[in-house]
Amino acid sequence: MFVKQLSVFIENRKGRLEDVTEVLSKSGINIVSLSLADTNEYGLLRMIVSDPVKAKESLRENGFSATLTDVLAIKLEYRVGMLKDLLSLFSEADINIEYMYALATGLQNGSMIAKTSDPQAAYEALKKGNIELYDAQTVYGANGII
Repeated sequence: MFVKQLSVFIENRKGRLEDVTEVLSKSGINIVSLSLADTNEYGLLRMIVSDPVKAKESLRENGFSATLTDVLAIKLEYRVGMLKDLLSLFSEADINIEYMYALATGLQNGSMIAKTSDPQAAYEALKKGNIELYDAQTVYGANGII
């Protein structure tokens, strides 16, 4: 029902993002999707990767601050109003969206990662609204959607 998102805190300076990707590459980790937000001094890199536990360990071994968070990988039909319908489900269930970003897929559906104020309630709202989720194996797997 949930997938693990890897979050990495990095200094906002030249080459630091490359350093993260180098560690992941040397560890055989594929980046499935990512979001990068920054401030003047630091950045927050959120990623869905092929092996979140190994990625976190590899980054920590190389001096990075990395954590894992449960998020939802939501399958969205390509149709007008789909995002509005999703947001209405969350709103009706009194669930706040903390952040969201696109999940790349090769299929006819769109996909997104969402972190909510109440993941279990969000899952129940999606289920009630007949909105599908991708499972972790599908998202992480080399033969999966990505």
